[in-house]
Amino acid sequence: MKVKIRPYPNRLQSRVYENYMIKKYGYVNWPNEHSRFENTLEWLEDCMQGVYNVFNWIWFDRRQQRVKVHIDPWDTWSMDHTLTYIVLPMLKQLKETKQGAPYVDLEDVPKELHGKKLTKKQKEQALPGVVDDKHFERWDWVLDEMIFAFEQKNRDNWEEDYYGPYIEGEGGGILGGHFEWTDDEGRKKHQERMSNGFRLFGKYYENLWN
Repeated sequence: MKVKIRPYPNRLQSRVYENYMIKKYGYVNWPNEHSRFENTLEWLEDCMQGVYNVFNWIWFDRRQQRVKVHIDPWDTWSMDHTLTYIVLPMLKQLKETKQGAPYVDLEDVPKELHGKKLTKKQKEQALPGVVDDKHFERWDWVLDEMIFAFEQKNRDNWEEDYYGPYIEGEGGGILGGHFEWTDDEGRKKHQERMSNGFRLFGKYYENLWN
């Protein structure tokens, strides 16, 4: 398998006024009334952007992200395992660089992550986009479960954690032998957690954005 994905095409943007205002006032709370200098910078930025937009239309807006994918026959012999090499590092990077979190159904997380219930009055007064105190923790938990599932899938021998040393039979060899101990209940719970992680991956697939 060979995958080559180039960056998204950039567009020329003028940020003379924007950068000045951010440096002076921060990202929020810009004053309604601007100084003459600030108005001049805003006018200059608009003029420059007008020129940039001509070049954007000629060059950048017509370009598309370049993606090349080559699949070899052996990549699909164990496709579920092959995809792990790609999905797992992407999930880990997403968790580290994410800048937001989607809504997660309470049924998908433990009760301790359900958050405080809002009263009827609080719900009526809540602004659009307002989230509860566990909103971001729920998404972190879901990502962790996805990561766990793919990490274990990447281990070909995770089931060995639930079997003790193998004792050979009296006649020698492996026939008639047995494991010193087994933890069937632990192995079952481990598999259920993996399966749930893959279920969450499918359910929240369209929310895997930064």
